[in-house]
Amino acid sequence: MRFNAKDLALLARRPTDCFDKEGKLKICRVVGDEKLIEPRERWCRLKGNLLFLMKNKSSEASEVVILERCWVVEFRKKTDVSIVLKFQSGEPDLYLEAASRPDCESWAVALGEANSEGLRNKIQQLRRLIMEIKEERSSDEARQFLPSSQVDSLGEPQFTSIQRTANEPKLEFSLACKDLVSATRDRKLNTFIQVSVVHPAEHILTRYSSTEIVEGTRDPLFLTGVTFPPEYPIYEETKIKLTVYDVKDKSQDTVRTSVLPDHKEPRADVGQSFLGCTTFRVGDLVKSKEQQLTLTLRTSDGGKTVGTIEVNLVKMGELEGGETDHVTTDSQDQKFLCFVPLKSCSCGFLCATRAHNTENLERMTDRQAKEECALVRECTAPEGISGKDNLPSLNAVLKNPICKLYRFPTSDNKWMRIREQMAETTLSFHVPKELINLHIKEDMRRNQELKDLGELAPHWDNMRQSVIAHCDQMLRMYQDTLAELGKHTGSSFKSSCSKGEKTLEFIPINLHLQRMHVHSPRLKDALYDVITVGAPAAHFQGFKNGGLRKLLSKFEAERRNTGYQCIYYSPENTAKAKEVLSNINHLQPLISSHADLLLNSASQHSPDSLKNSLKMLSEKTELFVHAFKDQLVRSALLALYTARPGCVLKKPAVPRSSAEEEGDAQHRDHPSQVKRQDSIPHHSEYDEEEWDRVWANVGKSLNCVIAMVDRLLERDNISNIKEGENDPSAADCKVLHTGGDWYEQLYPLVITLKDCMGEVVTRAKQSMAFVLLQELACGLPQCLMLTLRRDIVFSQALAGLVCGFIIKLHTGLHDQGFLQQLHTVGLLVQYEGLLSTYSEEAGMLEDMAVGISDLQKVMFKVIEAKSEDFLPIITGRREHYIIEVQLPAKMFELLPQEIKEGKLLRMYPVLFNVGINEQQTLAERFGDTTLQENINQENLQLLKEYYKLFTEKMPPDCLPHFQEQNDLKGLLENLHQNIQAKKRKNIEIMWLAATICRKLNGVRFTCCKSAKDRTSMSVTLEQCSILRDEHQLHKDFFIQALDCMRREGCRIENVLKNVRCRKYAFNMIQLMAFPKYYRPPEGTYGKADT
Repeated sequence: MRFNAKDLALLARRPTDCFDKEGKLKICRVVGDEKLIEPRERWCRLKGNLLFLMKNKSSEASEVVILERCWVVEFRKKTDVSIVLKFQSGEPDLYLEAASRPDCESWAVALGEANSEGLRNKIQQLRRLIMEIKEERSSDEARQFLPSSQVDSLGEPQFTSIQRTANEPKLEFSLACKDLVSATRDRKLNTFIQVSVVHPAEHILTRYSSTEIVEGTRDPLFLTGVTFPPEYPIYEETKIKLTVYDVKDKSQDTVRTSVLPDHKEPRADVGQSFLGCTTFRVGDLVKSKEQQLTLTLRTSDGGKTVGTIEVNLVKMGELEGGETDHVTTDSQDQKFLCFVPLKSCSCGFLCATRAHNTENLERMTDRQAKEECALVRECTAPEGISGKDNLPSLNAVLKNPICKLYRFPTSDNKWMRIREQMAETTLSFHVPKELINLHIKEDMRRNQELKDLGELAPHWDNMRQSVIAHCDQMLRMYQDTLAELGKHTGSSFKSSCSKGEKTLEFIPINLHLQRMHVHSPRLKDALYDVITVGAPAAHFQGFKNGGLRKLLSKFEAERRNTGYQCIYYSPENTAKAKEVLSNINHLQPLISSHADLLLNSASQHSPDSLKNSLKMLSEKTELFVHAFKDQLVRSALLALYTARPGCVLKKPAVPRSSAEEEGDAQHRDHPSQVKRQDSIPHHSEYDEEEWDRVWANVGKSLNCVIAMVDRLLERDNISNIKEGENDPSAADCKVLHTGGDWYEQLYPLVITLKDCMGEVVTRAKQSMAFVLLQELACGLPQCLMLTLRRDIVFSQALAGLVCGFIIKLHTGLHDQGFLQQLHTVGLLVQYEGLLSTYSEEAGMLEDMAVGISDLQKVMFKVIEAKSEDFLPIITGRREHYIIEVQLPAKMFELLPQEIKEGKLLRMYPVLFNVGINEQQTLAERFGDTTLQENINQENLQLLKEYYKLFTEKMPPDCLPHFQEQNDLKGLLENLHQNIQAKKRKNIEIMWLAATICRKLNGVRFTCCKSAKDRTSMSVTLEQCSILRDEHQLHKDFFIQALDCMRREGCRIENVLKNVRCRKYAFNMIQLMAFPKYYRPPEGTYGKADT
């Protein structure tokens, strides 16, 4: 373009007050993501649409940037202080870096409003503001004529609340347009309405929601309504602004799919054009006789009329007496829907649109049916399906629910109604915090046990000090993480953008309940739940060296070949050592407590109480004695003895058990083990029989207590027996029974039992702590880092499992067959993975496989809640956790006696993975898919074992009647064949596994990297497939239903929650590699952060 250089130079040197903005910025040109040169500091001056770049404030302008046909890209992270100017001409982007975040935001606003388009937007805003001022002038003038006493009494503005039923939305209305005017006569309109709210106290315009796009008509009826939740601050004085746009290109539908500042209008060149707008007061709608407003749409200058908008107030329950649904068409063949009564809709939302002349659905033509779209409604506070009794306990778990309602035609031309719900859960943070707290206690206890080992030889003592130092460092990390999580407020879910944050690495990614409630004309209402969550993985630690599956295998191989520094114990032995220590810590206080109760019963001279106390003491002591039968304790005591200072070999080795001889055979096979014996002698002056005597003394002491109690009860019952009669069992105890008080007779025996038990505990604790010392010392620091990684992955997996169990328990409370299955067999938990086996996702899959496998060690227990806190309680240790789920008294009474008595409930987790994206294509053609094949085959065996257990323990009539139509055995065989076939992207595996899970009353999970994009495609496909196969969805409506759920349903809301953008993170090239039914509709995908 032509310009006058002298005039521009003169303009650049004008005083500061002549410029819109000026200041220092670091600037460079950018091509793609690469900077051509390092950013250089420049003094920048903005005047209109001209940006002058100068070396310093007093120098000449070295460059002028014309801010036309460009846009500003502002980075959303709080730490970013840079923005990028992108030009439509294709020239390199201009990178600008400010000194601070506020300065960066200020420059972004100034540059965004600098061009002629920004000037036009300002003019439009001013015109609209003038129109609103004119509307308010009449009421303001009337206020001026009020007596001064009345004006003074008004004080602060008082707003009129809208009276609605508790837990129901404050306001709901539907929208329809008529006689819209197109800028081009021959062009058909594709319109949607943007809804904004003007708060009466602040007079600030806030964008609230949008409708769906209705194509090809001048009289669109919008199937998406507007809902204001109970907590939303809306009053009769609130104004609502409705703006109608014409979408030229659905793939550029950025107004509905992106998040812009509230005060800005969308750009005019991004795929849509402004048609008209109007405003109304909420009070006018609520108080209107017909509860309907007909408003005139006008252009931005308020001059030209471009059509009308009809706003219909929707009230819950008014039309519940209605019968069948009806449809009719107008001259443009657009479908109109009448009021739809949803009696079964427990969220209280009545699906309704504008009433028109009607015609029965049975008279619909095929052409009309194909053009019909689902009715979508949204509400925010759904109640439970099974009534209000379970609301308190569910509300403690679920939070921020979103509800969408649809209706689709069935194959016999009836309407089915579907409610889709999505809710985040408070367990996302509650479970990890409880788990970390248990880890801290367990690690503190372990560190103390290592310190209590006593005096060790210098080699072993140095090893112990090193282990304790590393463990203390890891313990502080857990404590810091718990402290950071304690500070967390706000949303109860972790977004996909935060998966790499260190402070949130224990939190599951994007954990939500996805529920579909189907109300069919001729079938019973049905619920289908899926838990969606990002694959449990340690994202912050990364996947450079693979995931847990590979890392654990490699670590164990290296530990086997450890040199002379430590003694090798197998993973089974170390797990056994942890179990023994756990049993000691659990049983010792119980035995002491029961012994005290026994003495208390004796002092009260109560025979019944004495019998009961003795029974409990005997049971716990027998468990205690049984815990030390393992040969590991004996061998560990020997190893610990050799590690004491001054231990020398004084006599030949004593005979050892066969287990120890096998150990010697292993030493001969491994030269490094022989080398280790030179510095750690395994044979010394150690009496192995001493441990047997100490251990057996506990049983003997218990027998003495039992004999004494029997003697006392016998003397109490048979008064004619001579006091001096000999009793063999009592003679063994060497106690003379000459009468006297029961307490005095039992006290010395109980003290002896406690002393014997204390000696056993001391020796066993030290020996097992020595075993754990070897495990830690052999792999520092890798051992602790692997433990941390495994804890992170397990925490994410456990949070999802607890959520799934609680939801399943609530929905199955009235199903006696399910409850019987729960305590007799256990609960099947099926995970559907969508991760590829290429690059980092292979490491994620390895993490996920180990985390899900670790869930086998989790047991559930249902207890009656004693307070209003219904959150689950977690107890136990690593590799053995018990989750106590609390239920209100009314719900607890519905459970079988076995569950009420505290029977532990087992979990059977299985994982089936099929990669579906473009990275899986690379893995199948150029990489390796062995990992996926092995995981699927291993878990198929687990699934078959569960089915075998199920058929052996459960009666054949326990499954719902409609499931008998499909043979589970046949489905399992089909699944087996598909896994063996090794077909590329065989999505049949996922469908078969999900079907088997539902038929076995299992809990369904769907996972991808962030549970946002691929998961959304899978969940919506599963929902529509269920509607087709189980509820007779009309075959011509399958694709329409699928697109509707993906475009307007809960999953696009999930995308918005995660990345603040209504676009799935796919591009066209990626989708070419996706299976056909996993591709989103046009306009719902594009570039987005993930």
